[in-house]
Amino acid sequence: MQTETKPKLINRLNRIEGQVRGIARMVDEDRYCVDVLTQLQAVRAALLRVKNWVLKDHLDHCVMGAMTGDDPADRKAKADELITLLARASR
Repeated sequence: MQTETKPKLINRLNRIEGQVRGIARMVDEDRYCVDVLTQLQAVRAALLRVKNWVLKDHLDHCVMGAMTGDDPADRKAKADELITLLARASR
């Protein structure tokens, strides 16, 4: 994780954590199901954005660094890791 990205990512995750706590309160207060579902979808979308952000950071720095580096074993390891990651994401 890049040091300039980390504080933004932590801030975003803290906001998502607050959203999840809010949903728990909504459930505890027996709020209308559609309102709870709307908030759950918002959290899911926020987590997807965070996931994509981390993936982009990984591709831009970790994978690109390995692909342009001199270590063939590291290139293979990063390529295999990326294939596994993408296979998991498509399920």
